[in-house]
Order: sequence, then C-alpha cells, then structure tokens
Amino acid sequence: MSRKYKFLNKEGLYFVSFATVNWIDVFTRPCYNELIVDSLNYCKSNLGMEIYCWCLMPCHIHLIFAAKENNPEVILGRFKEYTSKQLIKATSSNIQESRKEWMLWMFKRAAAKSSNVKSYQFWQHNNKPIELWSAEVIGQKTDYIHNNPIEAGFVYEAHHWKYSSAIDYADGKGLVDIEYL
Repeated sequence: MSRKYKFLNKEGLYFVSFATVNWIDVFTRPCYNELIVDSLNYCKSNLGMEIYCWCLMPCHIHLIFAAKENNPEVILGRFKEYTSKQLIKATSSNIQESRKEWMLWMFKRAAAKSSNVKSYQFWQHNNKPIELWSAEVIGQKTDYIHNNPIEAGFVYEAHHWKYSSAIDYADGKGLVDIEYL
C-alpha cells in the first residue's frame, strides 16, 4: 500500500482519484454506479463529507472534497471499505454479469498480492490526495474532473455525463448533493 500520499492539512480541500484494481471497467452497469452514488450521498449526510465535484468513470472516481470533522482520510477510508464490500457482493449476486467469474478472480488475485486485504481487493490502495490551495488550482481540477468523460469520448458536453457533478454546475440537479465551489 502506498503510504507516501497523505492528507497533511486535515482542514484542507482535496482532489483525489482512485481506481479499481487493474483498472477493471466495473462502472459500466447502473447497479454498480448507484452503489457509488448512494455511498457518496451517505458520506455527505452522515459522515461529514463535503463533496464539491465528482465524476465516476468506468474504472475510477475523481472527487474534490473536504471533511467537516477534519478527518478526510477516515471518511475516504470508510467510503472505499464499504463500497468495495458492496460492489464485490453486487458482482457476486448479479446473474446478468457476464464477466462475473473473471472479475471476482481478478479481485481475489489482487488481494493475494496485498498484505492487508484478505479475500478480495476492489480498489487500488493509493488515493493521491492533492490539497487545493488556490482558486486557479481548484479551477484546473474542477475542469479536469468534469471534462474527463469528454476526453474519454463518452459525451460531447460535460453536463451530459450522468455520473458527475458537471450537471450541477450547469444549473441542473445531479445525483449527488454537492457544495458549490
């Protein structure tokens, strides 16, 4: 597990990205995406996560967030732990998942290579938190997050990507309750 990336300023605003192990495209099915959306909304309502921007891509997530109780590493850890268990469970029980055996094998294989995971590893360990210290850097990361689906060729307009806060910044209402920058 990479330990060189830390949340040094517990009161800070952070950009984080984290991916599935082996960059597996899990988030191609609405049932898995809704687990992430529900978990983000839960973290906001119950754990004090302040979500400013987010985007769920097929194999990774980008967030700009802060923690009301100055514990960003705890909130993010709980989010990743809970979602990994729920997503493994959802994959295992999804009778329509044509890639089920392969995905579970990949998650099990990743866990076997990790010293602190027992059965299945869903997320890569590193989050690479970057503290956002200026309006310019906040703008850069916001644009990066919201333009990720455009760069990937999924949509022509950022606000057309359902699993993103771009719609909120285009005067619409997205799936996750956000705070505005």
